[in-house]
Amino acid sequence: MTNHDLLGEVHEVDLGGARVRYRDRGEGPPVVFVHGLLTNGLLWRKVAPTVADAGFRCLTPDWPLGSHEIPAPDADLSPPGVAALIARFLEVLDLTDVTVVANDTGGALTQLLMTTSPARVGRVVLTPSDSFERFLPPMFAGLTPLARIPGGVRAVILALRWRWLLKTTDFLWLAKHPVPEHILDAYLLPSRRSPEIRDDLRRFLVAVDKRYTLTAAERLPAFEKPVLLAWAPEDRHFPLWLGRKLAGVLPNAELKTIEDSYAFVPEDQAERLSGMMVEFLRAHATT
Repeated sequence: MTNHDLLGEVHEVDLGGARVRYRDRGEGPPVVFVHGLLTNGLLWRKVAPTVADAGFRCLTPDWPLGSHEIPAPDADLSPPGVAALIARFLEVLDLTDVTVVANDTGGALTQLLMTTSPARVGRVVLTPSDSFERFLPPMFAGLTPLARIPGGVRAVILALRWRWLLKTTDFLWLAKHPVPEHILDAYLLPSRRSPEIRDDLRRFLVAVDKRYTLTAAERLPAFEKPVLLAWAPEDRHFPLWLGRKLAGVLPNAELKTIEDSYAFVPEDQAERLSGMMVEFLRAHATT
């Protein structure tokens, strides 16, 4: 069984301006996963099956963030635009009381969702994510000005061909433990092979601005639904103080730490994260 098969049946949905491929496994209350830049639904391949087997319906879309395979040339791929796509996904599939689980850039998008279209969201799980002034984090902040230069995104994508660079930096200090080669390929080949996918990535990058996450942070105190912050104290990109800061503005949040991990907690500590999620979901189930 392949990693994709573990995530369930493959479907596509038209969100108006973008078609999004997603995988669907399990039955029960819906859980929707939101990955970040240059990853896709495979980020959750070790988490979603466990959560589904615990009695939940897990939906893992490939959002148009550079590792997707269906170009979205007509979509608004600014951060608010992608957050609106997530909201539209919930609407088109008629999902209610949804648990949204996010990582990295996907956490920033989820904070926009929480503060602009929260009606279908029942609870949220945020692993280390862009928030407040860290959108993007310092190591990647140069991507936005670089994306404005003709050929800039292509140069970045070509540099990521260098496996020694990814291995010597623990996948740019995102995953503490090795990411399998075929998963790296699934993340990095779509933008390398397709000019259309690269252009989608470029359009997102040029629109990234910390004003979006700072504005969301001002509005997060109005989000009173349960939030689990599952943070990695060793992460260099999204330090623990960032998780504590989020816990301070969210009225119904609990902060828990996951050791031996960097930002990609679903890669590094899938079993720990899955167990923490199932416990949270059951504790905050709608009666």
